Amino acid sequence: MTVALSIAGSDSGGGAGIQADLKTFQAFGLFGTTAITSVTAQNSCGVRAVADVPVEVVAAQIHAVLDDFPVAAIKLGMMSSAAIIQTVADLLKTRAAAIPIILDPVMVATSGDRLLQPDAVRAMIEQLIPLATVVTPNLPEAEVLTGHSIASPQEMRQAAARIASMGPAAVLMKGGHHPTADLHPAPAEAVDLLLHQGEFHQFSLPWLHTNNTHGTGCTLSSAVAALVALGHPLPEAVLRAKRYVHNAMRLAPNLGHGNGPLLHFWQSEFPNQQP
Repeated sequence: MTVALSIAGSDSGGGAGIQADLKTFQAFGLFGTTAITSVTAQNSCGVRAVADVPVEVVAAQIHAVLDDFPVAAIKLGMMSSAAIIQTVADLLKTRAAAIPIILDPVMVATSGDRLLQPDAVRAMIEQLIPLATVVTPNLPEAEVLTGHSIASPQEMRQAAARIASMGPAAVLMKGGHHPTADLHPAPAEAVDLLLHQGEFHQFSLPWLHTNNTHGTGCTLSSAVAALVALGHPLPEAVLRAKRYVHNAMRLAPNLGHGNGPLLHFWQSEFPNQQP
């Protein structure tokens, strides 16, 4: 059985973070392992509290998993402090040089609550992004990483190129936070852009009018990690992951009073749906 590792924060609401990653790994038939970096008290409406796990415990979790399991891909999620980022980066350099790394540069929760301390942004740029097989920012995250606003397809491409210059093998720009998203009518399509091996790939699906968006970024990046672990080329992995998240949003159970969680196991509950 293929094994994946998620190094990320925990979500007590079950819709994002480690919980979403494990559900996604299982949905693709992988065995999921974890190293928890932070514990959050949150639900569909927002984040109430955050407590970072001590860096020595974060490191011990990673060592414990890599000592015992044949990890085929690593997904990186919430790492709120520069100290945690540095610890994880040092371990990845020494213990995971040959393992694909999918980095979701989590900075803000779907509810708008900030999850990354200001001094951690530079550490992420310098320590983690150069290690990534693919980094998967949404547009607000890409604006923080590049220092430039993004309001057009051309600016998405420019931002992808700027992030690629930081050292990752590929950049996936997620378009779900496009500035026109709150307009009426909303865009006809949600467009993601992958810069891989010097070539742009565009992925489009119909725009979904839904509040069930909690954990979409975590779920997409862990789906990409799962598919890469299974041996799929990156562009194919991104396409299949986007379709998976699209249906997980479309078939979501409408839980909570805010941004609801996805239905991660829609493939088993609705087997006749197209992937």
